[in-house]
Amino acid sequence: MKKKSLITQRSLSLFVTLGLFVVMFGAGSLSFIGFFTLQNFLNLFMNTTYLMILGVGMTFVIISGGIDLSVGSLLSLATMVASSLLTKSHWNPSLVIPTVLAMGIAFGLFQGFLIQKFNLQPFIITLAGLYLGRGLCYVVSIDTIAIDNRFWHHMANVQINLFANSYISPSVIIAVLVVIAGIFVSRSTKFGRTVFAIGGNEQSAVLMGLPVARTKMFIYMVSGFCSALAGIVFTFTTLSGYSLNGVGMELDTIATVVIGGTLLTGGMGSVLGTMFGVLVYGTIQVLIVFQGTLNSWWTRITIGFLVFVFVLLQRALRARKSGTSSATQSRAEPLPRRS
Repeated sequence: MKKKSLITQRSLSLFVTLGLFVVMFGAGSLSFIGFFTLQNFLNLFMNTTYLMILGVGMTFVIISGGIDLSVGSLLSLATMVASSLLTKSHWNPSLVIPTVLAMGIAFGLFQGFLIQKFNLQPFIITLAGLYLGRGLCYVVSIDTIAIDNRFWHHMANVQINLFANSYISPSVIIAVLVVIAGIFVSRSTKFGRTVFAIGGNEQSAVLMGLPVARTKMFIYMVSGFCSALAGIVFTFTTLSGYSLNGVGMELDTIATVVIGGTLLTGGMGSVLGTMFGVLVYGTIQVLIVFQGTLNSWWTRITIGFLVFVFVLLQRALRARKSGTSSATQSRAEPLPRRS
């Protein structure tokens, strides 16, 4: 009975997010002609690929009980470095992509090292990383850098045909592969189990002999890698680098992870839930476009409301879990002996 209750608590947030997505997409299908099409569904993925990749890295960070405010700036820095190397230095894409990804990993490692080595708050360190990344963008260039590269233009324009005249972009395949890898790592590897243990109770994880220090640094390396990869995918759409790319994107990423059911206090969450959180975000944008009279800022208003709702849901789940644990402990205590 206890195991069944635990499974229900872990799955409830995911089911709520999935149900919310189904309801919103269904409401759009009933309200607007042409909404319920396969291509419109696939467009949700094509329009949010970079956010989905960012969300995978952020999910690991938040499950561990941390936060990463630098992802938007690092995405922008990745677009600037990639654009500069391609356009100004005329590097081959086979060198540009590994270089940008290595930069993201190094940036994440630096932040993770400071957080772990000096026991500093992730909020402060990644806030500093936000300003550092944004400042480095302007060091690269204060102007927009257009990308004039055959491979990049091919990635921007190619369509992968599916069936019923539907198609996706290569960026969708990249995002889906990252999601699948994130699901596998979080559920089936020692690293994933250690991330959950750190988020649940870091001190207990240390006492259990888990590699907490190494794992915490690796978590931010994963986030840095995902941010740099999201920047590359972002340039496949924009074909340029711009210093103001990704402004506020860290907040969008955190919001989609929370809507996906990941606890902000750590210890519980799923990459699959984050994917559906991103799809909810994309559905809201599409609904506003189909409606035609609402301002785009209604996307943020709706996301803000949903974050409130899911935070309250998380609070209720934690209260229920605490109540169940207390009741179980009380039943387990022996009765006092009669004198």
